[in-house]
Amino acid sequence: MATPTSPAFLLLLLHVFLFLLCSSKKGHTVSANRTTKNHFHNVHANSLLPSSVCDQSNKVLNRASSLKVVSKYGPCSVTGDPKTFPSAAEIVLQDELRVKSIRTRLSMASRTTGALDEKKTTIPSTRYGGYTVAVGLGTPKKDFSLIFDTGSDLTWTQCEPCLGGCFPQKDEKFDPTKSTSYKNLSCLSEPCKSIAKESIQRCSSGTCLYGVQYGSGYTVGFLATETLTITPSDVFENFVIGCGEKNDGKFSGEAGLLGLGRSSIALPSQTSSKYKNLFSYCLPASSSSTGHLSFGGEVSNAAKFTPITTKFKEFYGLDVAGISVGGRKLAIDASVFRTGGTVIDSGTTLTYLPSTAYSALSSAFQEMMKKYTLTNGTSGIQPCYDFSKHANDPITIPKISIFFEGGVEVDIDVSGIMLAVNGLEEVCLAFRDNRNDKDIAIFGNLQQKTYEVVYDVAKGMVGFAPGGC
Repeated sequence: MATPTSPAFLLLLLHVFLFLLCSSKKGHTVSANRTTKNHFHNVHANSLLPSSVCDQSNKVLNRASSLKVVSKYGPCSVTGDPKTFPSAAEIVLQDELRVKSIRTRLSMASRTTGALDEKKTTIPSTRYGGYTVAVGLGTPKKDFSLIFDTGSDLTWTQCEPCLGGCFPQKDEKFDPTKSTSYKNLSCLSEPCKSIAKESIQRCSSGTCLYGVQYGSGYTVGFLATETLTITPSDVFENFVIGCGEKNDGKFSGEAGLLGLGRSSIALPSQTSSKYKNLFSYCLPASSSSTGHLSFGGEVSNAAKFTPITTKFKEFYGLDVAGISVGGRKLAIDASVFRTGGTVIDSGTTLTYLPSTAYSALSSAFQEMMKKYTLTNGTSGIQPCYDFSKHANDPITIPKISIFFEGGVEVDIDVSGIMLAVNGLEEVCLAFRDNRNDKDIAIFGNLQQKTYEVVYDVAKGMVGFAPGGC
């Protein structure tokens, strides 16, 4: 996987792409859980393992402006090859690279001089822990499977003729010559000026080119406008996209990326006239189930909201107020969470905590899991347990809740508490230690499962409603 590199790398890619462009003379472009004593989950050990059969949710069908959400690495995926699905251990390893790229981007953003170009090229890795949706592009419309990402802004797809080379994808690549609504943007356009804040930007005969470096690859191509179709009734003309002609990375058969970040080129801003800068998603309890990504509409009455902090301009930051295990609030000073701050991210798998908080959580968890056999973890996650002798038996797992500013409690679904790293022989606590109290904490997608996570960007709030999918 690629890691953040210097801006010279993207500049080189842009120059190579320009050479190819000129030489080619192209001008376009878990099962339901029972609880015991209210503070523990009582589940069968086998329910912690992923299923090989897709279980479609029908909740997406009952919502307007909604898209079906599918795990990239589950039986519901139409683009992935099960033979190439990563192991849980590989997911953990690559998760660390995404976290590193997020921290690098924030570190660059905090500098006032000498860091602008490096900041522009560093976007979170999208290889692991991702979820996909299908959207329509072009006229006539063609559907493409894109990874949706709250940590990225630009929506882009691979484009023919792939002058500089493209990574393998399951769908046919987008061909701008076959769309009557496709238009390249000029270097004088406002979107081109905006993308210059997010990526390396250059011009070719007055046409705007972009280059974005990810933790797991890159995309270089034309900045353009195209018709985006969310649903048959939700069609957006002149939607700014990246038409990637030179792309690389481990996108696992997907066509590109759907940017749900905070900038003016991200989807929430571009569709604000209809959706009012409001979107939500529900990630299913299992990779063998489906969820939904919804835009606009009514907010669930069950949603409890916490403010988006002003600490991070690039990401959705939240203020964590505390943690409880088995119904017991841990003695962690609030300053531990305020030092580095916390980001909620749709693409990071695990939750990363300040060392002080992680130590308290891990100790309390182990104290309540004493009757189970500890085992040495092979992926860097601790503590881990051997449940192989309990395959057909119920096991009791303490509930974990995260508290956010404003009295919001997120009672983590059991599917987000433990991760089967190596079958039932190695089932681990799905939280990571930052190894210090200074780095940013990340609220990962495992811990968001089954909640309707509502991003009311216009009001500066994020909400959580239980039982979303």
